[in-house]
Amino acid sequence: MPLATLSLFRTTPETMLLPGGLPLAVVHRPGPAILSARLWIRGGSSLDPAGACGAHQILAGLMTRGCGDLGPEALADLVEGCGAALRCEASEDNLLLSLKCAREDADLLLPLLLTMVQSPWLRADQFELERQLNLQALQRQKEDPFQLCHDRLRQQLYGNGPYGHDPLGLEADLQGLELEALDPLRQTLGAHGAVLVLCGDVPQSLITLLQRSLEASPWSSQAPLKGTGPLGWPGERLALCSQDTEQMVLMLGAATVPLGEQDGLALRLLHSHLGMGMSSRLFVVMREEQGLAYDVGVHLPARRGAAPFVFHLSTSADRAADACRSLLDEWQRLLEHPLDAEELELALAKFRGQDAMGRQTCGQIADRLALVLGHGLPTDYVDQALERAGQFDGAALQAAAQRCLRRPHLSLCGPTAALEGAAAVWTAHPLST
Repeated sequence: MPLATLSLFRTTPETMLLPGGLPLAVVHRPGPAILSARLWIRGGSSLDPAGACGAHQILAGLMTRGCGDLGPEALADLVEGCGAALRCEASEDNLLLSLKCAREDADLLLPLLLTMVQSPWLRADQFELERQLNLQALQRQKEDPFQLCHDRLRQQLYGNGPYGHDPLGLEADLQGLELEALDPLRQTLGAHGAVLVLCGDVPQSLITLLQRSLEASPWSSQAPLKGTGPLGWPGERLALCSQDTEQMVLMLGAATVPLGEQDGLALRLLHSHLGMGMSSRLFVVMREEQGLAYDVGVHLPARRGAAPFVFHLSTSADRAADACRSLLDEWQRLLEHPLDAEELELALAKFRGQDAMGRQTCGQIADRLALVLGHGLPTDYVDQALERAGQFDGAALQAAAQRCLRRPHLSLCGPTAALEGAAAVWTAHPLST
């Protein structure tokens, strides 16, 4: 039964509730006979049980290793035989099942998303294979200074809280994880909310097929509600990781606010100003003017809870102290100086341009809408944000920075001498107090 007709990225999606309470949003998009589907299930690694960090990522992997009557090879043959793409992955806030296929194959493939959630193959051999793959991925991360630096910063910002570990989990927890621990997680999928988004050539017959599938095999769910997700658990302000390399990785960050908050929108404009493109403030100052960075940027992912706002920079070991000082000065500048009119105009243009680039394909539109609805936000949230973004001035952005970014944490990874030099710069800088 249709519930509403709302605006989405200047298109008009159809929304309805499927049997059992699963919300369905359909964006009819003319063009090639392609369908993109996203089943967004609230949960993810932030709901990993204590002592089982990485459990949801393994569960996500097992969903693509057989479901219903289809074993691993049969499922792979079915999907690949249609030239389709099917995957499932866990992030901090959700599990996301993604399907891209030709319209003529949708009747056959789309119901798989529901079967994967309701009847995944939780078999010992596939569990062990998935666990070993994840353990190998964690082992490779230990060899990456960027990942090591990021993991330390994650601990500084979130401690042992729900956001305190990578979705892959922790090595000790994975080694002790038992297959039996996954079934309770499977049984609660959808209890915290889920949403199904379809974009492309979507006939009514396909919607009817979904309705009949859920009537025959009920799955209880509900629309995800907006609410506060995990918060920051601030730890030590400085973390050092010694690694015998020729480069230094620096990350300066703070736990901020969820997607949908007014300050969150202000931070996204600051992200556009600081880290988007070769004209961005950090790229120009750190790389072009001072030659201090191999790579520099800003990380601000969407989160239900306290999203991390992070400056990241890679530099040569012999310039670590200078790079650290300059990076800290740029953060301090955010707190003390509002953007001028020219900077604000460019940041707004980048923000709007990035949005336009992010809704060109069916997959991009489905991703965006699933993210918005999964966070309990209205369907037209993106359009609202674009309108509100034009109402900020430099003083408003500075005020948001002062509320959210006043006490950053610094994570450093590199050779010992470089660490000592950068740490001395931090200790002497006003931001460290």
